[in-house]
Amino acid sequence: MDATRVTEQPTSFERPQPGVDPAEARGALLRTSKQHPALPAQARADTTPSGPGTATPRGKGKDGMGKEHPVGGPEHSQPATTEPMGAPPARAKPGMGDHRPRPAPEGIPAQPGAEQERAASGEERRTGRGLPPGRPMPMRRDGDRLRFVGAATRRIARGIDLDEIVMGLCRATVPTFSDAILVYLRDPLPVGDERPTGPVVLRLRRTDRIPEERDTEGVLLPAAFEPDPEPSALADLSTLTTELCEVRPGGALNEVLRGVRPVFADAPAARAALPELLGEGGEAVVPGGQRAILAPLRGRRRVIGAALFLRRPERPAFEADDLLVAAQLATHSALGIDKAVLYGREAYIADELQRTMLPETLPRPTGVRLASRYLPAAETARVGGDWYDAIPLPGSRVALVVGDVMGHSMTSAAIMGQLRTTAQTLAGLDLPPQEVLHHLDEQAQRLGTDRMATCLYAVYDPVTHRITIANAGHPPPVLLHLGGRAEVLRVPPGAPIGVGGVDFEAVELDAPAGATLLLYTDGLVESRLRDVWTGIEQLREKLAATAQLTGPDHPPPLEALCDEVLDMLGPGDRDDDIALLAARFDGIAPSDVAYWTLEPEETAPGQARRLARRALARWNLEELTDSVELLVSEVVTNAVRYASRPVTLRLLRTDVLRCEVGDDVPQLPRLRQARATDEGGRGLYLVNRLARRWGATRLSTGKVVWFELNRG
Repeated sequence: MDATRVTEQPTSFERPQPGVDPAEARGALLRTSKQHPALPAQARADTTPSGPGTATPRGKGKDGMGKEHPVGGPEHSQPATTEPMGAPPARAKPGMGDHRPRPAPEGIPAQPGAEQERAASGEERRTGRGLPPGRPMPMRRDGDRLRFVGAATRRIARGIDLDEIVMGLCRATVPTFSDAILVYLRDPLPVGDERPTGPVVLRLRRTDRIPEERDTEGVLLPAAFEPDPEPSALADLSTLTTELCEVRPGGALNEVLRGVRPVFADAPAARAALPELLGEGGEAVVPGGQRAILAPLRGRRRVIGAALFLRRPERPAFEADDLLVAAQLATHSALGIDKAVLYGREAYIADELQRTMLPETLPRPTGVRLASRYLPAAETARVGGDWYDAIPLPGSRVALVVGDVMGHSMTSAAIMGQLRTTAQTLAGLDLPPQEVLHHLDEQAQRLGTDRMATCLYAVYDPVTHRITIANAGHPPPVLLHLGGRAEVLRVPPGAPIGVGGVDFEAVELDAPAGATLLLYTDGLVESRLRDVWTGIEQLREKLAATAQLTGPDHPPPLEALCDEVLDMLGPGDRDDDIALLAARFDGIAPSDVAYWTLEPEETAPGQARRLARRALARWNLEELTDSVELLVSEVVTNAVRYASRPVTLRLLRTDVLRCEVGDDVPQLPRLRQARATDEGGRGLYLVNRLARRWGATRLSTGKVVWFELNRG
């Protein structure tokens, strides 16, 4: 069976409690026979008093003073037989013993003249007198139906998602309105204005019925719900009906669904449509007579399903007014399902938008390890303006970015995406951190006058073990040292992005190996219960306490550290979305770095080959000598040909061997296929064929061409 199908769910049966809504499952059952005396007495002219509390002839009784008074007030009293026909009943004067009968505390109020209408089986249809104990009382008055429809629609409206709305419909109608219900929905459900191209298919979404067994606590259910010697067809709806039903164009089921209005199952159109809906053998579910109603579920623009209400043969049949009740239930349920589908689509769009706005995976730059977390403000606000990013830079450096756009809406997410894209573009130009924030500020002003955001931009160099940070109104980062000491870095706060006309300042700090830098948004440290500086101090203490658990020589694992940081959030602390970026600085040891400066002369390529050969011999990487000499010679030759200033050559030994050649020419090299008659143009082709990876990055002072080779 398909996982999307909700199987049959028997309605829970509990003893009715006073004051429970008649549409609720636990308040839908009648009081037992011992509670019947609480119902108001029904007056009849030919009734003989049988005891205290019964109606007297001519609708009068005696109070404690021996005076007669009308029983039940104007709406319940009957005219005396001695008065002329058509004359209005005499209104009694108020006296000491005058009173109005109290309405029935539970169930459906009774009506006058109820004794004149009885079911064929002898049960009293209007008052329920004579029904088996525990049997739901039939609704006969318009007020009863209105109260039921109001309570049922309120229960249906409580649901937010699709399953909650369908379950609300089932639990509101069983057993008050019907003994069982089947709900069919289109598969797939149409969303908004989209028009499905395939055939209309209905899937059985949920079935519900009155249980025919003892409850889980071993208590006997009322007699009306005890199992019959031969179980009825309603005992197992899911096995007698088909799961999928295709609505054929021009078929009987299609005509009923197009009619929109509910119909009795014994109507000619319904008799032809039910076999198509329920499948072979499904007609056994439908009792005879007017004990089944087929109600189409119509949303705002189209029919999205159908509901089948069923009553057992021993239950009073549906009446014509019950069609109006079924129509109301179907309309409210269909509109709720339509809105739930639209809400689900909006939630899906929000999730996809947020997922694409944030990095799907973090890069693995040399000398640093990264971990991140993102938490939305709430389940109902899945998108926000917080973001984080890690951008590899030339020279094995990495840019660490965290920002926060005001608000957590679709607009904030859109602005965040624009600012993040701008930051990535500026990082590719290798601009200093303060220049990046300056251009972000200009971009925010172009987006609008009220586009405000905070941002922190840091660049880590694993070779020099230094980090350069610039801040635009963002909470300061926290640096956790290897020994367990956590400190809040003193970074100039600056003004938020979007203010305009503000200069940003960058500071350069030590980033020792083994230290961890934590960048975060204000949602982590600020809430209604604490100010931002109190939260920052709590964060610092949390980091220090976590580091003590692993000892002074071993930093805590990054993923576990992020989880521990988020655990500091208590109830009421989630006022805003949270972005968290943690960077563990491993660095590159000086012994693994070789750096030279070459003059732009014809002898530079040969000198570069000799220097690379010596470095590889020192690192015991002689097996890479031939490849490195060939590629270094080609790249340095291209740089010397156009450079006017000294050319730089750097080799880095990490998990791979990386070679970087820098010059002062901003034009990036382009890979092309050389012709057979060309004397040059094959250098980058060789690099592309022999190197593991290669690339070129434009700098503010020129460019860097790099390539990597696998070690061993």
